Amino acid sequence: MRPLRHLLTSALLAAPLAALPAAAQDAAAPRPVRITVDAARTEGKLPPIWRFFGADEPNYATMKDGKKLLVELGKLRRGEVYFRAHNLLNTGDGTAAFKWGSTDIYNETKDGKPIYNWTNVDRIIDTYRAQGIHPYLQIGFMPEALSSAPPGTPYRHDWRPGFDYKRIMSGWAYPPKDYDKWRELIFQWTKHNVERYGKAEVERWYFEVWNEANGWYWKASHDEFYKTHDYAVDGIRRALPGARVGGPDAAGPGGEFMDKFLKHVSSGRNYATGQVGTPTDFLAFHAKGRPTFVDGHVRMGIANQLKEVDGGFTKALSIPSLASKPIVIGESDPEGCAACPGPANAYRNGTMYSSYTAASFARIWELAARRKVNLDGALTWAFEFEDQPWFAGYRQLSSNGVDLPVLNVFRMFAQLGPDRLVAASDAQLPLDRVMADGVRGPADVGTIATRTADGKVAVLVWHYHDDDVPGPSAAVTLAVRGLKGRAPARATLWRVDGDNANAFATWKKMGSPIAPDDAAYLALEKASAMQPQPLTLTGGAAGTATATLDLPRQGVALVVVDAR
Repeated sequence: MRPLRHLLTSALLAAPLAALPAAAQDAAAPRPVRITVDAARTEGKLPPIWRFFGADEPNYATMKDGKKLLVELGKLRRGEVYFRAHNLLNTGDGTAAFKWGSTDIYNETKDGKPIYNWTNVDRIIDTYRAQGIHPYLQIGFMPEALSSAPPGTPYRHDWRPGFDYKRIMSGWAYPPKDYDKWRELIFQWTKHNVERYGKAEVERWYFEVWNEANGWYWKASHDEFYKTHDYAVDGIRRALPGARVGGPDAAGPGGEFMDKFLKHVSSGRNYATGQVGTPTDFLAFHAKGRPTFVDGHVRMGIANQLKEVDGGFTKALSIPSLASKPIVIGESDPEGCAACPGPANAYRNGTMYSSYTAASFARIWELAARRKVNLDGALTWAFEFEDQPWFAGYRQLSSNGVDLPVLNVFRMFAQLGPDRLVAASDAQLPLDRVMADGVRGPADVGTIATRTADGKVAVLVWHYHDDDVPGPSAAVTLAVRGLKGRAPARATLWRVDGDNANAFATWKKMGSPIAPDDAAYLALEKASAMQPQPLTLTGGAAGTATATLDLPRQGVALVVVDAR
């Protein structure tokens, strides 16, 4: 653990507190910001795209802190949350490790007959289902007995933080040496899932093959991936004709790989059936930001992520027969490697991650509306890393069972309603400017307002900047008009910032203990939780209410107005 502790000390804890010019550290007057909401006017729907999560390490789901976190994810929107995991078909004993997992789902007898073992994969899916979470089921990677890897190729990798990323590429990353056995494995697994969980439940799942076959995760040609995909989809649909199948979860917009995939599934010859095309119910690609470490602090790369989102939408619209298909951004994150700590990734523990999440999701919603795509999900590739040092700098939603600030932003998202209201902030940067330049000048103080299913008005406000340096707070005046109801409106405020719902800040105040005791653990759990606060509303003209709040830089707030 010594190298990791060194990283913690030198990069993750020091970076956000790096020395700045004295003038930048001086307290500045709050920046006045005016936000207006018209509760009587809607401007379309706001799909709950945030309800998808995932991780490389599937076995963490069945461990103590993994189970604890799944409880919280399941509560976000009961029965609507999905989870995607790599490595579900890997050969091994189920021991979790960085960027690794296994279920030992498939082996063979000496004479080549299949041996199916559902025990470990059932345990993982059972853990999801216990919390009302549905699988976004990744068909991958290749069991050792089916791998076409050259003789002598190691099957399991031994990658860990600090090692060359290419080291993860080992025997699991190859296509099957027998496509019929591969198809039969997927058929038998799908058939088993239908028998265990029921046809109606499994028809709610998303089925996709592999991960980023245009990048690090595939050791063969693109055509061999399309063949592997076709045979797996044929196995799924043979067991469950109504299964929701799609893909290919490409790295980024996918380039030529995605172009060829879309052409193949829409009009190419199916490798498994010989027919034209491959059943495709949804399309999936990935979009990542690109943070850097400059002048002693983290600088986020929100523009890069939004450009990849827009590029993926453009690809999805390029084939008319597929243009209306639902889209899932199968990994949507500030950067690419959840298990890789380091100075540029020092945003993860604190409010930089939470404010980035609010600002980026808002723009993804806006891009989807602009492109008129059917965006179904944007999957956050962050979960937890079991039994690692506290706040070790990985991209995760909790540390040792204590929630990080970013998880509370998803709790805020869960309180937003399905109907978007007309709202504007005079400090919200235009989408095109953020896509072109990021947020490098004035901070972005933006808003989304919705009407909830029970008739309340929920207003999300964020104060984001790409640079993790001090800056003035935003003195927000929120005016909501078009309210109805006989009684005066009441409002509740929820906060995530340096002083609210922030266990990382509390841990640092404790002296950054390596092993918090029972009392400290309870204090950290308490500090991680959002606490509702009453917000004073001032009545103006009929149907109008005004409130003021101070929103620190990198803070996020949710105001819920009840005027029923």
